[in-house]
Amino acid sequence: MLDNPLGPGTIDWNGTLYKTVLTLADSQGAMTITDSVSPPKSGPPMHIHHGEDEAFFILSGEVEFSVGSTRLRKGPGEAAFVPRGVEHTFTVVGDKPCRHLVILTPGGFEGFFAEMAEGQFRIPEDMEQVQDSAKRHSLEFTGPPISPEL
Repeated sequence: MLDNPLGPGTIDWNGTLYKTVLTLADSQGAMTITDSVSPPKSGPPMHIHHGEDEAFFILSGEVEFSVGSTRLRKGPGEAAFVPRGVEHTFTVVGDKPCRHLVILTPGGFEGFFAEMAEGQFRIPEDMEQVQDSAKRHSLEFTGPPISPEL
């Protein structure tokens, strides 16, 4: 597990830390903001959010994104936007963790992170449970993670 710079209320899903800092209730359902720290060379499989737009604001570290047919590399102080319905993923590049804010509109997707942390489900070993939660959160996995150009 990474050192926990996020403080109380942090959840850990297989080494990636999440802390929801703006909840669904705080925004009256409009959005959620989750502070996240991902280990080096980590990232999710290719996927689509069918119900939410997603934005990332990078606080530290460097990330390579694949958004549709576009590849982007972002570092501290930079942002990336993923419209709902667009296939995407990211990988933390380099040998340092990446801390970033994940902003989802409308809110509610943070429940997926909580379910994954509670069950400590692994990809691909526990894909049946991961897929069950993904369906509840309008998430579809469409392929493997990207390999960063290091």
